[in-house]
Amino acid sequence: MDDLKILCLLTVICFCSCHHYHVQRDFDKDRIPAPPNYAEEQHWHALPWTKDYADRLPSPDLKDAQAEAEVDVFFVHPTIYWGRPKKGSDWNASLSAKGLNRAIEKTTIKHQASLFNAAGKVYAPKYRQAHLHAYYTKDKAAAEAAFEVAYQDVRTAFYHYLEHYNEGRPFILASHSQGTTHCARLLIEEFDTNEALRKQMIAAYVVGIPIPADSLKNIPVCTDPEQTNCFVGWCCYKEGFYPKNHETYLKGKTCVNPLTWTCDVEPAGTELNEGGVFRDYKKLRPGFADARVHDGMIWISKVDHPLQFLNPSRNFHAGDFNLYWLNVRKNAVARVQAYLSKN
Repeated sequence: MDDLKILCLLTVICFCSCHHYHVQRDFDKDRIPAPPNYAEEQHWHALPWTKDYADRLPSPDLKDAQAEAEVDVFFVHPTIYWGRPKKGSDWNASLSAKGLNRAIEKTTIKHQASLFNAAGKVYAPKYRQAHLHAYYTKDKAAAEAAFEVAYQDVRTAFYHYLEHYNEGRPFILASHSQGTTHCARLLIEEFDTNEALRKQMIAAYVVGIPIPADSLKNIPVCTDPEQTNCFVGWCCYKEGFYPKNHETYLKGKTCVNPLTWTCDVEPAGTELNEGGVFRDYKKLRPGFADARVHDGMIWISKVDHPLQFLNPSRNFHAGDFNLYWLNVRKNAVARVQAYLSKN
C-alpha cells in the first residue's frame, strides 16, 4: 500500500504540467464568483487561532510553534483549480466550492503552509484563483482578466491581515506556483516602493514561478542562509532536462538552492537533505533529493526511492517544497532568529 501511495505522489508531481482541462467559455465579468470578505474566518484556509491543516506535522518529533511565535507567515497557495465540473469551468474558482476547498486544505495547506508553523503564525487566505488553463491559453486577455481577479483578492487579503491581525509584527511571505505569480506582483508593486514593508518582511519564499532579480530594485536575492529582507525562489526539474520555454521562462532567472541557500552552481548531495515528505504525510524522508542550480533551474539527479523510475515527468514542480520540506522549515526558523537578533 505504501508503494501505491508513493506512485500516486509521482503522478501528482507531474500532473500540473501535463494534464489540465480547458475553460470552454469566454471570460465574462458577469460570471466572476462572489468576492471574499476577509473579516470572516470562512474566507481563510488557515488562521493561527483556528484548527486547520496548517497545524499538521508529518512527525511527532516536530512542534507546531504558532502559539508562542513572535512573527507571522502570510502564505498564498498554488493552483488547485484545474478540473472540469459538470457545467464547465469558469476562469476563476468560487470560494464556496466545498470540494475544491477541501482539496486545497488537504494538499497545499497541509504539505506547504504547515512547514512554516515552526517559524510563525500562519495566515493563508482563500482567493478566487485563476483556472490552470490561464497559464496555457492563447486568449491572453481572458488570462490577464482571470489573474487580475485572483491578484486583487490576494492583495486585499494581505492588507486586511496587516490592518487587523499583524499588529506590527515581522512576517514571512510564502507562496508556490500561482501563489507566487501574485506574491511576486505584490513584492514588485507594494513592497519594492515601501521601505516600511520591506523592513518588516523577514524574507519571501516565492517558489515555483521564476522571478527576474532585476524586477526588484530594493529587495535582493537571499544568497546566505541567515540573510533577511530578501527573497528566495526555485523551480525543480530532472537533471539534463530543458523545458520548451526554458529560454524565455527560466534562463537567467533567480534560483536559490534549497539545500545550501546560495546561488552557487556546485551540486548539493542528498546527504544535505534533512527530510522530504510524500503524499501520505506520515513521516520525513532524509536524503529525499539532491539539488544543483543550473541556468535558472534546480536540477535533480536523484529522488531517493526505487519507484522514481516510474515517474514519466521530468518536471518536479508540484514537489518544489515537498522535496526539501525540513530544510525549508529549518531555514525559515533560522531567518526569523537572525531577524529578531538584529532588530
